[in-house]
Amino acid sequence: MKVYKYGDNVDTDVIIPARHLNNPDPKALASHCMEDIDADFASTVEEGDIIVAGANFGCGSSREHAPVSIKACGVKCVIAASFARIFYRNSINIGFPIMECPEAAAEIQAGDKVSVDFVTGVITDETLGKTWEAAPFPAFINGIIENGGLLKSLKARGIAK
Repeated sequence: MKVYKYGDNVDTDVIIPARHLNNPDPKALASHCMEDIDADFASTVEEGDIIVAGANFGCGSSREHAPVSIKACGVKCVIAASFARIFYRNSINIGFPIMECPEAAAEIQAGDKVSVDFVTGVITDETLGKTWEAAPFPAFINGIIENGGLLKSLKARGIAK
């Protein structure tokens, strides 16, 4: 799992530019993910890769398309120093894992090989030989993510149809 690294204040308009929101298909969104900040991202990202960023990742508009496009690219998770609250919530709602860990976000570099354990919150940079601990999600949020999102989780529990 290789790392793509970005700085602070990566907003939703950079994650998925508004000009591409006419097609809500996740794969169509994925083909334009990050193109205004990293033109090669969509063509080079591979299943299981990780995005690492600075503070306030996902700021800007409340569009759910931003985490949808990242998830549809096959990105395993985003590790950031901090997240905009609406991006944080949208990520959980669609079943996309994110990890908040300022120390890891500062030290991990583009191209590093990183693994994550969502249950314990342990982030391991195999390139640097370092580990950090992010606060793990509580079991009920892990259940939402494991079920693929809030609605799918509620359906699995028989609460929604």
